[in-house]
Amino acid sequence: MGTPEFAVPSLEVLAESKFNIVAVITAPDKPQGRGQKLVASPVKQCAEKLGIPVLQPTNLKSPDFIEELRSYNANLQVVVAFRMLPELVWAMPAYGTFNLHGSLLPQYRGAAPINWAIMNGEKETGVTTFFLQHDIDTGRIIFQETEPILDDDDVGTLYQRLMVKGAALVLKTVRAIEAEKYPSVPQPAGVEIHHAPKIFKETCEVNWDRPSKEICNFVRGLSPYPGAWTVFQGKTYKLFRVKEEALNHTNSALPIGAVDTDNKTYLCIRTKDGLISVQEWQPEGKKRMTIADFFRGNKM
Repeated sequence: MGTPEFAVPSLEVLAESKFNIVAVITAPDKPQGRGQKLVASPVKQCAEKLGIPVLQPTNLKSPDFIEELRSYNANLQVVVAFRMLPELVWAMPAYGTFNLHGSLLPQYRGAAPINWAIMNGEKETGVTTFFLQHDIDTGRIIFQETEPILDDDDVGTLYQRLMVKGAALVLKTVRAIEAEKYPSVPQPAGVEIHHAPKIFKETCEVNWDRPSKEICNFVRGLSPYPGAWTVFQGKTYKLFRVKEEALNHTNSALPIGAVDTDNKTYLCIRTKDGLISVQEWQPEGKKRMTIADFFRGNKM
């Protein structure tokens, strides 16, 4: 069970390892682009190449879907980046249902663990497989693998590494369950937990009245998608790559949020404790570009 690109390597590695994948469940096709043409999810496209039956329920509690799912008589269900499942579904197989999550649980439970780990300035994250139970992302842990968060990582680069590492962990988990030799450990209780809620547009607005380091992490944690944003002179700009700069005698008096630029090669914004130099951004209605490219046809 999965929908986005993140789930595709897990499906591929199980197929390559000759496990009998009786069906794939994914989201319904969605309209995309100007023509609003229906486009299949990455997982559906992969499943069709592999010749695996695909189910696309709109209602996971529908009697028709439940009956069809039960007809496949699966021993085990694997979830990677899918919707929240009703108990009727996750409790169906004899070996249960496990999920791959993009963090070291219990930290960063929720829909956007990769984003929030970078936004909060973490130096390490990882992937976890765990058995589903009633409360989201709280089930018993099977395996975990750690992954460093590099200083120049953004969501795009970390996502790719966790996607590959996660697929290997899914394979390891399925093999352990098949052999009936696997850990099943309760998640630690009584620890301070960082959560990873779904990200909305308003979540992504930059607050310039914060330290430069925090703003850099915030931008990295939303790049390349959905993108941190700010408003200058009535127009919205998405920020994708920024770096910290020190104040000097010419810009130290600038108020927070003010712009310092030569309208040629650099654009800096005053923060609580310094400057942020914008390296790449996307002006409203235009493509992503470097600041130098922006100034070839625009001025601030």
